[in-house]
Amino acid sequence: MTSNSSFYIKFFAPVVPETVAALMQVVDSKIKQGATRLGLLISTPGGDVFQGLSVYNYLKGIPLEIVTHNFGSADSIGVVLFCAGSRRLSVPHARFLLHGVQCRFPQPMSLEEKQLEEKLKGLQIDMGNIARVIADTVAKDKQQVIDDMLNRTTLYPEEAVEYGLVHEIQSKLFEPGAEVISIQVAPKATVKRSDGSQNVASDWTG
Repeated sequence: MTSNSSFYIKFFAPVVPETVAALMQVVDSKIKQGATRLGLLISTPGGDVFQGLSVYNYLKGIPLEIVTHNFGSADSIGVVLFCAGSRRLSVPHARFLLHGVQCRFPQPMSLEEKQLEEKLKGLQIDMGNIARVIADTVAKDKQQVIDDMLNRTTLYPEEAVEYGLVHEIQSKLFEPGAEVISIQVAPKATVKRSDGSQNVASDWTG
C-alpha cells in the first residue's frame, strides 16, 4: 500500500461516539481526495455496541479496499471493527476477545416488566447482530459464535487464524513514508497526522 491513493489510520482508542466520528471524518476526507485503500491499525478495549456496528456498516459500504491489522488488542466490539477488513492481519503478540453484551443501569433505577422485556430484547438483537458479523466473516455458524461470546473466548493470533478471523500474522504495520493518521484518547479524542499536526475531535471520559 504505497501510493497517494493509500493511507493508514492508527485507531488506538475505545469505540465511542467521539473516536468513531473522528474515524469517519478522516475517511470521508480521504475519499474526497481520491483515496482507494485504507490500512486500519487497531488496538482497542471495545466500547459502544451501537457505535461499533454503525462504523462497521459504514466501512463495509464505502468504495475503499480495507486492510485491518490488530497491533495490540481487539476486544469486544473492537472485533466487529476488525471484521471490516477484506484482509485481516495481526501482529504476533496480540489478542482477540469475544464476549456477550452488557447493559448498565444508572443508580438508583427501577423498571417495570415491559421495560425489562424491552431492554432484554435490545440486548438479544445486539448480540445477534454482533454474532452475525463475526459468523459471516469467519464462515461459522451464528450459534457457534454466540456460544463463543457467552464463554468469553480469548484468541491468540495463531488461534484467530484457525478461527478464520485473521488471514496472516505480520509484524510490519506500514511502509516507510506512509501517511499515518492517529486517532487516540489521551484524554481527548484526537486526530493526529504524520506531520505532527493534530485536530481535537472532542473530550472523552469513561
